[in-house]
Amino acid sequence: MSFWQSARDELRRCCDLLLPPACLLCGELLPASYPATDLCPQCHAGLPQPAPARCPLCAVAYRSPTPSLHHCETCLRQPPPFVKVHAVGAYAGTLQDAIQRFKYHGQLPLERPLGSLLVKTVLSSGGPRPHLVTAVPLHQNRLRARGYNQALQLARQVGRHLGVPVAPELLRRVRDTATQQGLGAAARNSNLRGAFAAHRPVAGRRILLVDDVMTTGATARECAAVLRAAGATAVEVAVLGRA
Repeated sequence: MSFWQSARDELRRCCDLLLPPACLLCGELLPASYPATDLCPQCHAGLPQPAPARCPLCAVAYRSPTPSLHHCETCLRQPPPFVKVHAVGAYAGTLQDAIQRFKYHGQLPLERPLGSLLVKTVLSSGGPRPHLVTAVPLHQNRLRARGYNQALQLARQVGRHLGVPVAPELLRRVRDTATQQGLGAAARNSNLRGAFAAHRPVAGRRILLVDDVMTTGATARECAAVLRAAGATAVEVAVLGRA
């Protein structure tokens, strides 16, 4: 071990004694075995689990408790341009609270535990690694107002853990759309039509598209369609919460 590495470890131990690491969500002190960038056991226990029965394409939950490989009605009627949605859990409870704090209240350190949850969910599928990771973009007006793109922050965490390049400008939002909140499925689709464009071709690439929440899937469909038109062979979607 080098002198500088030893000094850093000693400094970290001193900091932990003076300022014990706390849960990034609730503020409770973390057990000694937990990394400083994690959530506490209580917050982990409050995370909703994925529904046992859900659409294998868009991950929407079914009411049946029995696992099913059947596609949902929406995916049957309008097959999506993506091949799979990875969702950490339902958009509820502790997960919803963490997403809202991260997205709307500037609690950027939450990108680390939330990104870790997303990585575990993607890896659990056992599929091939993507060639590129990208994020659903914000229009420059909304980006200027918020100061950061929460989806891109998550995508960077995912790319780092997977060892896959992140392409932050692969997709551009070329039209400043109204917020999707409160809109029905048809209105969401209309609102987003033509809102995204690909910055460059991605011929032969598998793309992992990252966002924070999926509700009707309109945003993911529109972005994936643009990426497929740009040459992507497959687009998978990774989200924290699935409404």
